[in-house]
Amino acid sequence: MKRGNISIAKYLLMVCVSVFALAGCDDQSSVGLKPLSQDAVILAFGDSLTFGTGAQPEQSYPSVLAELTGRQVINAGIPGELSGAGKVRLSQLLQETKPDLVILCHGGNDLLRKQSRQQLQNNLQAMVDEITKSGAQVLLIAVPAFGINLAPAPLYLEVAQTNNLPIQPTILSELLIDNSLKADQVHPNALGYQQFAQSIHRLLIDSGAILY
Repeated sequence: MKRGNISIAKYLLMVCVSVFALAGCDDQSSVGLKPLSQDAVILAFGDSLTFGTGAQPEQSYPSVLAELTGRQVINAGIPGELSGAGKVRLSQLLQETKPDLVILCHGGNDLLRKQSRQQLQNNLQAMVDEITKSGAQVLLIAVPAFGINLAPAPLYLEVAQTNNLPIQPTILSELLIDNSLKADQVHPNALGYQQFAQSIHRLLIDSGAILY
């Protein structure tokens, strides 16, 4: 992408972020979570953005987040997975890992392949229901719609508001608009994943999940 196009894209992203803030993202970002004990298990559930495609395994956001929080963070990312398959996979994984918190970052492949956004939203809602039923808390990560401005897909805010979930609405959009922070058009690099983990860590602190 040329420098002029990057500047335009960043401007458009800033506009979209402002719109998201007016729509209630700031309120959802401040939703509280119950404190996580030192032996709490965090399940990072998603696709290649969770797996860490574009960096080494130890540079994935779950690995970095484990270091930042001092908690066990299980990387349950599968590259290329669609949300329908994720919905099926999640139930057994919850039984096996018994997490206290699930960081849900899914749907990027649905958006890239232009699958039904309504079906994606339904699948995300089903995953939230399954997680809640298991007794775990949920933190939602919004995924960009992969247009020219990489704005977050609005359906994530709708899911967060419907279920009163904390959400990190813009971090992936901010990372992927910056060439120095991405390995390719849809994946961060090591520095990008580090900033991704730091953003989640700050949100966990602000929400009360991590106490110092």
